[in-house]
Amino acid sequence: MPTLTPTWLLLIVSLPSDSATARMRIWRALKNLGCGALRDGAYLLPKYEAPQRQLADLAAETIREGGSAWLLTVHAQSASEGEAFRVLFDRCGAWSDFVKTLSAAHRSLAGQTPQDINRALRKARREYEAVCAIDYFPNQAGAAAEAGWLEFVNAAEALLSPGEPRALTAAIAQRDTAQYQNRTWATRRRLWVDRVACAWLIRRHIDPQARFLWLDTPSDCPPEALGFDFDGANFTHIGDRVTFEVLLACFALEHDRGLMRLGAMVHTLDVGGAFVAEAAGFEAMLAGARQQGDDDQLLDTMGAVLDALYAHFSSAPAGPEIT
Repeated sequence: MPTLTPTWLLLIVSLPSDSATARMRIWRALKNLGCGALRDGAYLLPKYEAPQRQLADLAAETIREGGSAWLLTVHAQSASEGEAFRVLFDRCGAWSDFVKTLSAAHRSLAGQTPQDINRALRKARREYEAVCAIDYFPNQAGAAAEAGWLEFVNAAEALLSPGEPRALTAAIAQRDTAQYQNRTWATRRRLWVDRVACAWLIRRHIDPQARFLWLDTPSDCPPEALGFDFDGANFTHIGDRVTFEVLLACFALEHDRGLMRLGAMVHTLDVGGAFVAEAAGFEAMLAGARQQGDDDQLLDTMGAVLDALYAHFSSAPAGPEIT
């Protein structure tokens, strides 16, 4: 989001005194949006498209409940007034609370079951994304929280998926798909985000007759197999790209909008990145499927999910950008 905005949204609402339930519902919605309260019934937000739609919906709901509502565009009358408005959106306290909670969760990771680790990841991700969504004027506190969040994710993933590859510094070589048909592909067992997405991509878009080996350790990879997503594999992290994105580049699949948007989701879940709305749901389904069978069953189950997401990403318009 921009670091400076001269324009603000002001929502003024009033509800009948006997509308306690509606009052609480609307107040919670305003709190979740991160509104600044100028006084009781007067709420401020920087003017962006998404918040404007949400405030308009709340204004309409207020009127339906028998109250009154005005949604206005306002401007600060001076630099000092503009700064006073911005102070209402200081998230340093929220980020400090998040970092404290995250530090405690980080210390308790060792010795937890995979289910507990996944639960802790989901909880921390929800809390992180909730503050990100209302951090309209990011500063160093948010950057420090992001660094802590990525460290926590990496620590959790190291426990869930030992042997995560280190990124190489190298050019990505173009490969001829015709030379990679009916092959055996191998990766570490106990599939997680990048590996299950890569296996799906290989079977759907690269080598439809692919056979997969799930390795206890990378050293178990047979010389004739095509390894992916481990150190020394044929295909692994390069630069800031996760293995899924490397495969897209290697096999000239980056023209496919649906695959590129899937790649953004995989990237976010594997190493962190921009918010992708579908990421948390995919991660939750993967965590559940992981508890229900072996890696072959996991690939079958999540393959159907990835098919559906691919169709969604290929046809749905990209989310609105905030400018």
